[in-house]
Amino acid sequence: MPNAKPTPRPAHQGRRAVINTEDLLTAALKLVGPHRSVSTLSLREVARAAGIAPNSFYRHFRDIDELAVALIERAGSALRLIIREARTRASQDRSVVRSSVETFIEQLQTGDHYLPLLLREGTVGSDAFKAAVEKQLRFFEEELCTDLVRLAELQATSIHKPELVARAITRLVFAVGGSAMDAPPEAHEGIIEELTTMVRMIIMGTQTMAAAGSPEGDKITPPS
Repeated sequence: MPNAKPTPRPAHQGRRAVINTEDLLTAALKLVGPHRSVSTLSLREVARAAGIAPNSFYRHFRDIDELAVALIERAGSALRLIIREARTRASQDRSVVRSSVETFIEQLQTGDHYLPLLLREGTVGSDAFKAAVEKQLRFFEEELCTDLVRLAELQATSIHKPELVARAITRLVFAVGGSAMDAPPEAHEGIIEELTTMVRMIIMGTQTMAAAGSPEGDKITPPS
């Protein structure tokens, strides 16, 4: 009687043969949720959610902290793109402010968890996570500064210390967003109204300061 061929062992159910870094980040992002820090994630938990063996995790990240920082960077990049598109669709200062604030607050209710991740890790995360969030905030400020100068040129107005204005608006919006995380969805409209008004007050203030005259180099004036 010929020797029977050995029965092949089935692959571990639920595990994937090939996975990329983006797949691993997506799996981790689904785990954190609105009220869970990335610092609470375990390597095995993320690997299981991604459908890979724990040892395969190390092909993409040195440890869970490196994954967490990459996750913060991904969240910041994705959120900047969302806000950038909202600003691009608007053509006037009024609609730019309103649409940007609406888009920002609406991100608290989406399932991608980008904004809650940034808001949470910037306040309760480890020093490394806070530094990663701070880096993303700087990117937001740089993009906003560019847009503020562009809007001033389109409207033939001046803006006093655009870099500082961008920082003030960014920090205000993220601070309000942090408070809004625990607010019920029905309260968001009121938060949007108040935040929109506050941002407009900052913009009007910088325009007034520029019009009143400030030291040369402290304002941006459109070329004649």
